[in-house]
Amino acid sequence: MLIRSLLIMTAAIALGLSSPARAQEAEVCDASSEWDGAAFANAMSLTTLEWTPFDRMEWGWETYLPLIQREIGSRCAPSSGRFAQALAAFQIRYQLPANGVFDAATFQVLRGLLQERRPFVMARVRLEPCPAPPSLSDLGYLVAEEEHADRLTRLLRRDVLDAYRNMVAAARAEVWEVANDPEKLQIFSGFRDPEADAARCAQQGNCDGLRRAVCSPHRTGTAVDLYVGHAPGLAVDDTSPASRLYMSQTPTYQWLVRNAGRFGFVNYVYEPWHWEWVGPTSESGGR
Repeated sequence: MLIRSLLIMTAAIALGLSSPARAQEAEVCDASSEWDGAAFANAMSLTTLEWTPFDRMEWGWETYLPLIQREIGSRCAPSSGRFAQALAAFQIRYQLPANGVFDAATFQVLRGLLQERRPFVMARVRLEPCPAPPSLSDLGYLVAEEEHADRLTRLLRRDVLDAYRNMVAAARAEVWEVANDPEKLQIFSGFRDPEADAARCAQQGNCDGLRRAVCSPHRTGTAVDLYVGHAPGLAVDDTSPASRLYMSQTPTYQWLVRNAGRFGFVNYVYEPWHWEWVGPTSESGGR
């Protein structure tokens, strides 16, 4: 019995839970047998679904699981009836077939919801002009401990920098991985000068692609690329499916998904490292 209790506490810490009391609040993942078929389908497709959620073929949807779990309000595994039941409730809410089975149509709704929480993106959808960068007086300098060695970034809007520091302090108190690795949640890209950014994207030939946009949210000083870990041999912002899957499974990223909204940050669904500050009144907090 003691061993079982220790295992529960260890799992709770790994998930960012801060106390045995919260561990006891663990969700019951069993559901009525009517969801068994959906649970089986989800368990199978989690790693085998062939689809193109963005511009390249991917196999499985495990990379997006933390975001899906937060949105449907369940941390249960896709192989559980409770996950299928919660997914069906989400599907009903957005007028999709309520079968509890994950599919591309369900993901597109989720993706749209996440994109709508990014004011920068919505302004671009409305064809508004690319925003001017903040004045230098509105930008603050990062300290050395906040900058990741893989890249060099110096500036962030002052209010965003304050929110970032509060978030990191909370993560270091709540997540063992962050507490024990000073690299975790360091910034490898913050404010980017628009002219220099445009020159780089033109030189690399990837303007408005998945890697760099002519009008990037980084020009606003409110976007940060955070180090959440990286697969061996791959860059901290490698967009390959294997790289993004690796990042999505780190305790650091999973804590961010559940908690970054408390500090006003939202995630770009395609990039586990990219977060944008949308203000302290954001309704994007994890469930």
